[in-house]
Formats: sequence, structure tokens, C-alpha cells
Amino acid sequence: QVQLVESGGGLVQAGGSLRLSCAASGRTFRGVAVGWFRQSPGKERDFVATITWSGNTTLYADSVKGRFTISRDNAENTVYLQMNSLKPEDTAVYYCAARVSGLGSSWYNNYDYWGQGTQVTVSS
Repeated sequence: QVQLVESGGGLVQAGGSLRLSCAASGRTFRGVAVGWFRQSPGKERDFVATITWSGNTTLYADSVKGRFTISRDNAENTVYLQMNSLKPEDTAVYYCAARVSGLGSSWYNNYDYWGQGTQVTVSS
């Protein structure tokens, strides 16, 4: 079992920045890939970014490429999502998810464990 807890969400003006954290506990974090997804009311859960265990490979949705950066600190069992140049359309609940196979994926069904989510609201 992997327990995931997101933090760092909040209200920010357009153009601002936030850094989300995803802290993992339970089984070892070794070998686990982590992804970030987001969901707005009435919409499907969308892929944002993913990172492999080593951190050597990352993947981003086109809508956030160049603005968001995913990173991880395996010693601290934490994955981060740095979000810059935020736009109102980035408003959503952001979830982190863990995939024990260690392979990043943009498909949410490939992930084994999920956090409870953190709200990000970007005002115009």
C-alpha cells in the first residue's frame, strides 16, 4: 500500500505560481512512478504530468508544457509540481497518483494509488 497526501493548493491570481507536494508513505517509494492529474467540476480527470522513479523521464500535457515542472525527492518520498504562469483554466482539484510498475503514464487507469486531492483556484 502507498498512501499519498497532496498539499500546496490554494487561491492565486492569474500569472502567479504555486508548488504542489505529494508526500508518500507506506511501502517503499522505490521503483514507483508518480503522476499528477486534475479534475474540474463536470469534467473528466485529465493528465498533467508524470515522472519515473529515477526522475530521468518526465512527460507533460501540452496544456502545461513550459509552465509546469514535475520533480521528485526520493529521500523525502515526495513529488513536486511547480506551477508557473497560472491561468484561470488551470483551476481544478489536483491529484497525485502512484504506479508501482515505475513507468510513467498519461492514462489514469494505469495508476494504483491516489491521493485525496488539493484545490487550485486561479482568479482572472
